[in-house]
Amino acid sequence: MGRTAPEGHGPVRYGPPLPGDGLPPLPELSGVLAAAAGRARDEPVGGAPALLDAAQGYWARRGLPVGPGRVAAAPGANALLLALTAVLGGDVLVPRPCAAWWAPYARLLGRPVFHVATPAECGGVPDPYALLETVRRVRAEGGDPRLLVLSVADDPTGTVAPPELLHETVEAATDEDLHLVSDETWRDTLHDPHDTVLLSPAEMLPERVTVVTDLAGALLPPGWPAAIARFPATTEGDGLHARVLDVLTALGARVAAPVAAAAAYALAEPEPVTARRSAAVRLHARLAAAVHAGVVTAGATARPPRAGRHLYADLGPLRDALAAQGVGDAQELEDFLTARLGMPAPGGHRFGDDLAALRVRLSTGPLVDGGTDERRAECLDAPDPLEVPHVHRALITLKSVFDDLRDAQRWEPPR
Repeated sequence: MGRTAPEGHGPVRYGPPLPGDGLPPLPELSGVLAAAAGRARDEPVGGAPALLDAAQGYWARRGLPVGPGRVAAAPGANALLLALTAVLGGDVLVPRPCAAWWAPYARLLGRPVFHVATPAECGGVPDPYALLETVRRVRAEGGDPRLLVLSVADDPTGTVAPPELLHETVEAATDEDLHLVSDETWRDTLHDPHDTVLLSPAEMLPERVTVVTDLAGALLPPGWPAAIARFPATTEGDGLHARVLDVLTALGARVAAPVAAAAAYALAEPEPVTARRSAAVRLHARLAAAVHAGVVTAGATARPPRAGRHLYADLGPLRDALAAQGVGDAQELEDFLTARLGMPAPGGHRFGDDLAALRVRLSTGPLVDGGTDERRAECLDAPDPLEVPHVHRALITLKSVFDDLRDAQRWEPPR
C-alpha cells in the first residue's frame, strides 16, 4: 500500500498566518513607518544590518543569543517556512491541529504532510509517543520524514506546552533525526507570565532547531509583513542559512524598507512598544477567559487559553443541538457560527483536524474591533474592557448563541 498524507478540505478562507488584535497601530510605529516611506533603495534579501542586529538583541534578551551570520528576515513567516521546507526536503510532520498556513506550503512543494496527535494538556507540540509511531510508520511505507514544525505558544489552541512535555517531544525528534522549526510568533503573549513557563526547543536542542517569529503578531500590525529566523550555530546551520537565502532570492522575498525600519524599532523593544504589547496581552487574556467561560458553560470543551488571541473549542457534546440546525461537520459548523456570531469562526478542518469533528477556532481580535480607531483604543484604557459597549454586545451575542445550543441539547421531546 502506498503512503498517504491527509489533505485539506476546501480553501482556507479564515486561515491567515496572523489575525489582527483589533487595535489601531501604535503611533510611534506608524511614525517610524512614515519616516521611512520615502526610501528608494531595495532592502537586501535576508534583511538589512539594522534589522538583523535588532533581531539578535531580541533573541539575546530571551536567552537565545545568536551570531550575525545566523539570522534572516523575510516578508512574513510564510516565506521563511516555504524556504526551509524547500531546503530541508523530505516529508513534513505537524501537530494536529496546527496553524492553518503550515501545511499548504509543504503541499505547494509537493511534500507530503503528516499530522501527529497532540496530548491532552496542550496543542502545538506532538505527543512524543505519537510522533515516534508516526515517523516509524511513514518510513515503513517508504516515506522520508525530515522536518517537524511545532509551536510552544500555539495558534490555533492558545495553549503553552509544558517544559517537561516539550523535552520529551524534542528527545523523540532527536532520536528520529528530525530538524525542528519552532514557530515562536506568540511567545511574548503569555496571559499570565508568572504562572506559565515557556521554553524554546532551541534551548533544549540548539543544533537542530530553527526558530521562526512573525513580527506581525505581537509587535507589528498584521498588514506590515516581516518575520525573522534564527539558525543553529553549527556548520549545518550555516549551510541551511545560505540555502534559505538562495530560495528567498529566487522568490524576491524582501522586507519592504519602511516595514523593515518599523520592525527594527519594534525588535529593540523601546518602552512604547513593550507598554502597548503588555496592555494588548492583558486585554486579550481577559477576553479569552470570558469566551472560554461562555463556551464551557454551554457544555462544549476547550483547553484554557494561555497565550495569543485564540481558543479551540470542541462542540461535540452539542452535536444533537447542532444537527437540528443542519450542522453535521466542521465546515457546516464554521458556516453556522460565522453567521450567528458575525465574525470568522474557522472550523477545525482548516487546522488539519478531521472534517467530521465539530471543532472551531474562536478569536478575540474581532471582539475588539468596534469599527473606528477610537472605539478600538477604548478597550486598552477601560477599567474593565468587558464593559466597553461594543465588546459587551459581542460577548452577549456569543454567550447567547452557545446558551441556545446548550438549552436545545438538554431539551427532549415528550414521549
